[in-house]
Amino acid sequence: MSFTGKVVIVTGASSGIGADAARHLAKLGAKVSIVGRNEKRVNEVADQIKKFGAPTPLPIVADVTRDAQRIINETVKHFGRLDVLVNNAGIFRADNVVQFDVEQFDSILDTNLRSVIILTNLAVPHLEKTKGNIINISSVAGLRPFDLYTSYCISKAGLDQFTKCSAIALAPKGIRVNSINPATIRTPIFEQIGINKSNEEQFFEERRHDYLVGRVGEVSDTSSAVAYLASETFLTGLLLPIDGGLMCSGIRTSLPGLT
Repeated sequence: MSFTGKVVIVTGASSGIGADAARHLAKLGAKVSIVGRNEKRVNEVADQIKKFGAPTPLPIVADVTRDAQRIINETVKHFGRLDVLVNNAGIFRADNVVQFDVEQFDSILDTNLRSVIILTNLAVPHLEKTKGNIINISSVAGLRPFDLYTSYCISKAGLDQFTKCSAIALAPKGIRVNSINPATIRTPIFEQIGINKSNEEQFFEERRHDYLVGRVGEVSDTSSAVAYLASETFLTGLLLPIDGGLMCSGIRTSLPGLT
């Protein structure tokens, strides 16, 4: 699999899933725009890519909720084209209908859904020229409910429908649109709900029992899926769970006489 000559934008690329996707695609030959709000971490990812001899990336310090036009413009101006848009930037907060804050709800929807729609709209003319594709980083929270993350679930369910609607709308332009829907992936995003260095191992250890494969996911699991969907595949409108069997595990119990 080679992305030599391809230009890729990865939002939320300063850490976690986005950072590893940027590194992985760069190793496969892509020219990557690394988009994130944290300048220090964006530049660290860029430096990591430079060290392993991949094409020199373009660091863009930006907020996807405000800087969508600049992200697209700077990328096309610098590299001359756009082949793949990876909409990864997102925020994660705990809430439900009882403990609800409308400003937090608006912030989650603005980042996780509205910004994706705007970036996609702005990218379409460039992707049409290259017959490129779009990958949205959603979540299993878009496919099944989690009562403690109501606003997040809503944002990802909306993103999944946007993926499918966009796949239909953009097919005549030769643009494919797919989504990956990760379950628990070992990334810093859980810091947003209070998981830190002191308790993260306990958190991930407890979560591993939810998965048929017996472990939580790693960023390498999501990066390989991103690369596959971004390559010349036959797939569009797909919501691909990266979930270790979570979506089909159901309730697992032990009964006498059964193993």
